[in-house]
Amino acid sequence: MPRLSEFSARRARAWLARGALLLLAACSSTPLPPWPEPSSQSGKAPTAGAPKSPAASANARSKSAPAPLGQTSASQVRVTPVPPSSLEVNAQAQAAASETPALPYGNAVAAWFPDPGTRYDTPGLAPARQSFTSNAELAIWLQKLAAAPPHGPTRSKLLDLGLSQQGEPLLGLLLTQAKDTDIASLDASGRPTVLLLAQQRGDEPAGAEALLVVARELAQGLLEPLLARIHVIVVPRANPDGAALGQPGTAQGTDLERDHLSLTTPEAQALARLVRDYRPLLVLDAREYPALALQQKLDGIARYDALLSYTTTANYPPFLTKAAQQWYYEPITKALQAQGLTSAWYYEPAAQPQDRGIRTGSTLPDEGRNVQGLKNAVSLQVAARGSDLGRAHLQRRVHTLVTAVNSALQSTAERNAELEQVRSFVLRETRAQSCRGELVLMAAPTPAQQALVLLDPRSGAEKKLSVDAPSALALRPLQKRARPCGYWLAASAERAVERLRLLGAEVLRVAEPGTLLAETYAPELSAGNDAAPAAPDKNGATAAAAAAAATTDLAGQPGTGTVPPPAVRLRRSVIDAPLGSYYVPLNQSLAPLISAALEPDTPFSYFSQRLVPDLAAVARAAAAPELVFDDSD
Repeated sequence: MPRLSEFSARRARAWLARGALLLLAACSSTPLPPWPEPSSQSGKAPTAGAPKSPAASANARSKSAPAPLGQTSASQVRVTPVPPSSLEVNAQAQAAASETPALPYGNAVAAWFPDPGTRYDTPGLAPARQSFTSNAELAIWLQKLAAAPPHGPTRSKLLDLGLSQQGEPLLGLLLTQAKDTDIASLDASGRPTVLLLAQQRGDEPAGAEALLVVARELAQGLLEPLLARIHVIVVPRANPDGAALGQPGTAQGTDLERDHLSLTTPEAQALARLVRDYRPLLVLDAREYPALALQQKLDGIARYDALLSYTTTANYPPFLTKAAQQWYYEPITKALQAQGLTSAWYYEPAAQPQDRGIRTGSTLPDEGRNVQGLKNAVSLQVAARGSDLGRAHLQRRVHTLVTAVNSALQSTAERNAELEQVRSFVLRETRAQSCRGELVLMAAPTPAQQALVLLDPRSGAEKKLSVDAPSALALRPLQKRARPCGYWLAASAERAVERLRLLGAEVLRVAEPGTLLAETYAPELSAGNDAAPAAPDKNGATAAAAAAAATTDLAGQPGTGTVPPPAVRLRRSVIDAPLGSYYVPLNQSLAPLISAALEPDTPFSYFSQRLVPDLAAVARAAAAPELVFDDSD
């Protein structure tokens, strides 16, 4: 492979000059050498290429753009269609009965979205097919790839991640060129792992179809050479029940995207175990967004083929944000543009009917994109246009996602050394912050305006608007608190302990009774109860006021808890730590995620989610405790 050898040599020469600086920085608390500033302004959504006219070729290429992936005779995988389950048959019948026969707009709008020159081949993309790839067909596709004879050094392994709420298998495919497919072999190779997810929301089918294509090309096609530098795990359908029912949530109606901190569903727990065990450096969520969401409010149809975003939550390491922006967002934008595809920063309508503005993504640490980021990964979301269009423009939607995934995989392969250096530095810095500084409990986007391009639903002409779009890239803290050394949990908080361990946190069990200097939480009594009103914290806001403000600023998107976040005050004292209680130290890499779960006065905390039974069951350690812990946990 002469090209790969030449590339490796160039990379090695380039890194000799700066490798020593990076290694030194990764081993200390000294900041990494400054990076070139990104082209976009701080606090504003990164810009994308200007939309082109409908006459622009969908097959335009540039030398730096990844080649599109399609069916080739050498990489073809034929899958025998399998009859859908009864659940899927009923859902398809209901969809057919209610489906409108035509697009909700005319040819002038449709002309902007021609099919790509490359046609993709999966069971759900077959000509004249009326339904998407079924759960059974998806399973057979992955099983055949895993069972195929080794393709050179490439190895494939089917991952059985568990069962959904309705008993459907949750499946993934591991692709690697390590000596074996076990986790120890992957770690020994020194190569990073990439996790590709799709269809966390069941009514976003293009992601699953796209990742089936990507899995095939990694196993035996155009993407296979990248496995010399990275491992890839593909989970094409994280919510099989929702996919079968044609609904966004799980079988019980839970939004899987918002369940990555509390882990109430088996689907979210399966993904948490996967991330905990394989520690991916990049997590990419292939999604879709509705094309008609702003038609009522702004009389416009979505123009962009893709909406992109990365982690936007408090306490996320700045260097991972830079890596996401410069090494992923910008190359993906260029790759899409080279294919004649348009993109912009992610947006969705504001929740209030009277609000004509848009939201630029959740800033809460319970959303999947943000949770994966707080696990010290680069976490990306790519949403193709058309989740509300049935099968319309399906080839283009798949092409959009395949192009973006292709670019992200190539960036990881090219930047694997730099990414590992950045992550090593971030892990050290996060561990070193225990007992020091402040953590942000609640944050909200900064008010801003954003240029938005829509299409007139009648003429197809572009409508360029300036709308209110609070920036999720520039957060304003609503509530801060000194960072503790750790958290003590009572034995009655075992459900919280279970979830923390699923996330990958270290939780220690107290083996001998002892004491620790701690801050306990006491509820603030309201003036209506003949007590003093809640006192503002040092930032001028009570916890309850901060939580309410954050919920309002986040366009009415509260946490999923059933207990309103309390207003609390802290009391310092020496508390007993009895046998069987727990201690969660913050000198570990998941410290920001642990604090998000255990500070009780937020709408997403484990107290609000009823995983911590009462305020007396959690306390903040003001100093590293001298306790004896059970080694068996």
